[in-house]
Amino acid sequence: MADKAYIIIDMKSFYASCECVARGLPAMTTDLVVADPERGRGTICLAVSPSLKAKGVRNRCRVHEIPACFKYIVAPPRMQMYIDYAAEIYGIFLDYFCKDDIFVYSIDESFIDVTPYLVLYKKPPREIAIFMLKEIDKRLGLPASCGIGTNLYLAKIALDITAKHTPNRIGELTEQTFKETLWHHRPLTDFWRIGPGTQRTLHNMGIFDMAGVAACPFPKLRKKFGIDACILYDHAYGREPTTIAEIKAYKPKTKSVSNGQVLLRDYSFKEALTILREMADELALELVAREVITESVTMYIGYSMRPGVVIPASGGTIRFPEPTSSSSAITKALVALYHEVVYRDHAIRRVMLSANHVLPSAERQLSLFAPVIDDEREHRRQETILKIKKRFGKNSILKGMDLLAEGTTIQRNQQIGGHKSNGNYNYIQASKDIPTIRCPAGAERGSGTKGVGARTLGGDGRRL
Repeated sequence: MADKAYIIIDMKSFYASCECVARGLPAMTTDLVVADPERGRGTICLAVSPSLKAKGVRNRCRVHEIPACFKYIVAPPRMQMYIDYAAEIYGIFLDYFCKDDIFVYSIDESFIDVTPYLVLYKKPPREIAIFMLKEIDKRLGLPASCGIGTNLYLAKIALDITAKHTPNRIGELTEQTFKETLWHHRPLTDFWRIGPGTQRTLHNMGIFDMAGVAACPFPKLRKKFGIDACILYDHAYGREPTTIAEIKAYKPKTKSVSNGQVLLRDYSFKEALTILREMADELALELVAREVITESVTMYIGYSMRPGVVIPASGGTIRFPEPTSSSSAITKALVALYHEVVYRDHAIRRVMLSANHVLPSAERQLSLFAPVIDDEREHRRQETILKIKKRFGKNSILKGMDLLAEGTTIQRNQQIGGHKSNGNYNYIQASKDIPTIRCPAGAERGSGTKGVGARTLGGDGRRL
């Protein structure tokens, strides 16, 4: 692994930086938060600009937690714009790297295996990273940081911990420098894959840093963490054998389709039943759109939190006699489960559904006892609904329950990931109009540097 070289590029405060660029404002010095004012001052900030973070405002805080003495712009989320910017960034990567060497970790983070490009561009990983950050800033005006490592784990740790303390926002680690500089770093939650629960368990074992993990007898770790002990032990030494090629080749044994929502107010038992019916219908349409069927569905109901009162969530799984994508069958099963397990006297705030063990519709084996004719009719009806929605918009065809006061389908159809797609421009304090972002198709942005006529690291055809 010593001959391997990976970089991970992370956009700094991505949503907030996009909003700054869209307004013609400098992303690093403008005080701005991305939050939906219509949800009140208790809403969570999806992003906080770097300048506000430098003043002590933590990421993912609530609006009311920002000191009243600060003056800042509140930008409603525009998820489609962020997706367009992310596509544009990926297009920049494709100008210099083959798509097989790029792994998009999240909307604002991407790993790149730069090993084959060290000879091609005749530059070390750090100079390649510097160029890519400058290229993104030149084309889009977005600031980014970068981690460099001899494996994926070290690249991620270099980004999360080391890059924060360098003036050019680039960190670099090898297994040796990892041990020399970060073995005694605290807290443990700064390290990838170590959350508060894992940290508490390690603290109870008398382990407070990665050096302690490395020194701990492996059988003791294995007894406490099971198979995850192997990952934890490797990471304590800065080792990670997984490659991008292996990640892309991975195929899960089972697949699922799920949706969920956190309600903006307390819902009664009857009101939440409407939400359940809406989501069941949406889940069934998603199955038809993907041309899959499901063997079972799982429901999760979370209740409103009360001071001093802990109300455990309700839920369960229903298995069908035959795999299905029928809206009526899925809704009927979930409604029955809802009446059976949900508390009637507790306010509800979260509803989540999951279709488990989905498989292609073509693999369905017809049963002599299944109502085939009715299933075919309903399937054709669902396909027609999908065609109408695709052509005229998601709200072009609705059910009566969607028009009820407690219904959320109409609102959710205008959102991406539970947030506004294009925002409410009445709240925007813009200095210029929002630019039109060209959303590139990956296959049309060049074949990557492994193809004929590979580009050089210079944007204009020159080498660095």
